[in-house]
Amino acid sequence: MREGTEFRELMLQVFRTRMAFRRAMQRTLKRNNAGITFEMLQVLSSLWHEQGITQQVLAERTAKDKACLTNLMNNLEKKGYVRREEDPTDRRSKLVFLTNEGEEFRNQIRPILDQVYVNAEQTIGLEGIKVMMSELNSVYNVLENI
Repeated sequence: MREGTEFRELMLQVFRTRMAFRRAMQRTLKRNNAGITFEMLQVLSSLWHEQGITQQVLAERTAKDKACLTNLMNNLEKKGYVRREEDPTDRRSKLVFLTNEGEEFRNQIRPILDQVYVNAEQTIGLEGIKVMMSELNSVYNVLENI
């Protein structure tokens, strides 16, 4: 077996796991008639943690390019969930905020989404999660220092 094969398999499994998570969240959104995509959820979730951030920061946090994020922002604005305001310190930048409708949507959808996490946590167990977190943090640190 070639060197690095096991690590390559690990990275493939991380990717497959991420995709499975995306599909689980997308199914949950669809089952509950949320009317948004997983990508829109990523943007909203970032805003649920911090509002008034620039679209550039939002693009970095969601790993979206500018064109993709602009499209997502336009769709979220049409739904009435977000608004963009000119940054008073840099007119070229827009700051993004949740609207009242966006806040209401969060209050409706969060308990439903939280159930995905609760179910997974109950199935995997806290000890298993702690072990995986520790191992993934080690992988992260190795990759950041290469």
